[in-house]
Amino acid sequence: MTAPAAKPPCPACTLDDVLAHADHWECVTCGNEWPREAAPEAARVVKDAHGTVLADGDDVVLIKDLKLRGSSQVLKQGSKGKNIRLVVGDHEIDCKVDGTPMALKACFVKKA
Repeated sequence: MTAPAAKPPCPACTLDDVLAHADHWECVTCGNEWPREAAPEAARVVKDAHGTVLADGDDVVLIKDLKLRGSSQVLKQGSKGKNIRLVVGDHEIDCKVDGTPMALKACFVKKA
């Protein structure tokens, strides 16, 4: 059994006599109504193959050879991805490797 969420004080009169509705709060004392705030999302943490936290703007180095889909090219181990951008999806990193835009998984790179 989970504990009920703490009721916030009324922003208009600052009293704690508040009713909880499905999508909003209502103050019993002054009748003020305001929307429920969505739970804040936890900050997303992306880590490289060695557990180092990555951030936008970092440079990364490939730790193994990677075949490129749809071509016969291979990205060689040690190739550097510059100025990464963290994105949501199965490939967490957008960057340029040798001047070519790439989407990479964090498990195949280490922070440079």
